[in-house]
Amino acid sequence: MGSPKLFQIGEMARLFHLSVSSIRHYEQLGLLKPEYTDPETGYRYYTPRQFEVFNTIRYLRALDMPLQEIADFLQNRDVDNIEKKLRQQMDAVVRKRQELQRIERKIDNRLRQIQDAQASELGRITLERTPVCRLFRLRESLRIREYQDMELPTSRLAQAQGEAVVFLGKVGVSVSRERLLTGQYEEYDGIFLALDDEDSFESEILSLPETLCACVRFRGSHPQAPQQYRRLMQFIDEKGLMVSDFSREITIIDYGITQDTEKFVTEIKIPVEK
Repeated sequence: MGSPKLFQIGEMARLFHLSVSSIRHYEQLGLLKPEYTDPETGYRYYTPRQFEVFNTIRYLRALDMPLQEIADFLQNRDVDNIEKKLRQQMDAVVRKRQELQRIERKIDNRLRQIQDAQASELGRITLERTPVCRLFRLRESLRIREYQDMELPTSRLAQAQGEAVVFLGKVGVSVSRERLLTGQYEEYDGIFLALDDEDSFESEILSLPETLCACVRFRGSHPQAPQQYRRLMQFIDEKGLMVSDFSREITIIDYGITQDTEKFVTEIKIPVEK
């Protein structure tokens, strides 16, 4: 019987639709090794006896199985072991699918928020019932004269959380009920992060019930807010309503997504009761 046919690494790469660098990487991890390496040239050669290993690696990688798990299986090929590996990978796929669905919902939330802001009738004050929401709020006095004044307070929100949830349309500022009643709109006394249902947050959060709010959206950002607060408070007084809690003010479209200040849209909501 003659010697088995030898295949160079480039030929194996073409046969199994792998890159040469991937094959070398698999070798470094101990998943496979050449049948023969020329001591003078360093060229790697493989034989049909290794086709099964190549097929196994390629198949399990197509299932997104980690290379370490594949190496473990190749060192201990057994029915029980492959069944265990496949069940573990199935669990990992389910977790990944759930995470992708969560991300999809978060993207959808942001798209709807941006589209809604662009379609808003700006300047009109309305009474709306806002749904149940979750906020992470820090009590902090701050004046906002320009966009950069938000950067440091926003970073403090981010420090309280490992997951990246601080993003456009989610960071807001608030004026306390007491300051609203005394007409002090030039300075905020709180900064908050509005959380989606899909957001996980490690710090203590504030759950707010469904609330009737006086609302307005306007072109601009926080420096233009005081005049809108005066309009809202006049509206609340004319309707015979009372302020019941702190305001919620968020610039939905800001420097986070556009440099055109003419496209900025900010929303203010003041909880009220009869």
